[in-house]
Amino acid sequence: MIEQSKRTNDERGFLRGPQPRGSELWRAIRIFWEFMGAFRKLHFVGPCVTVFGSARFREGHPYYDLGLQTGRQLAEAGFTVMTGGGPGLMEAANRGAREAGGRSIGCSIDLPVPQPRNSYLDMALEFQHFFVRKVMLVKYSYAFIALPGGFGTLDEIFEAATLVQTRKIKDFPIVLLGREFWAPLHDLLRNRLVPEGTIDENDVRILDVTDSPSVAVQKIREVALEEFGLSYGPRMKRRWFFGE
Repeated sequence: MIEQSKRTNDERGFLRGPQPRGSELWRAIRIFWEFMGAFRKLHFVGPCVTVFGSARFREGHPYYDLGLQTGRQLAEAGFTVMTGGGPGLMEAANRGAREAGGRSIGCSIDLPVPQPRNSYLDMALEFQHFFVRKVMLVKYSYAFIALPGGFGTLDEIFEAATLVQTRKIKDFPIVLLGREFWAPLHDLLRNRLVPEGTIDENDVRILDVTDSPSVAVQKIREVALEEFGLSYGPRMKRRWFFGE
């Protein structure tokens, strides 16, 4: 706990503004090594789909069941399931993947109040910097699925949507699961931002909304096969994706 508090205070100091030059250089080196460590660990995990969602919905809640189904169907389609590694809907997606015999990864973040990891992870990484974590999630994922969530989930959704909008990433599915939960957000985009001219109608289509994990996984699978050039490995017991 003491070490975690020290790291958190160090991060806060870094983000307060200019620091001594030696301190800034040391920080840049540490950020570089955080990138390199994650590159090394994630290089061979196979094509991932990252599932976002709140840590606050526990087993027995309908959203938790939705997360279980999502993780399970992604694993059955051959994807590695990646989450923030925490409890709630992250646990549900990791658990669904694990119970289906798939691969399950958690990418957590060092926070002032530690969040426990769930127990369904084949690999767990912890990041100190949010921006390093975000790069990894985009770099190694072929799609994002967002279950109901809060600020963190919204942050990831709109960062990915901005990358698609600005063509920094191409043909990247972003699926919002849970129509009733996401309807007000979708209405805001369509009925306020589009008429005001801050986004185009095509930008709204970047985000797919559905209640069906099957629909979400099928769309992601089709994009992976047709747009990303992935294929199934014929000699594998499970149908993991491999590049051409």
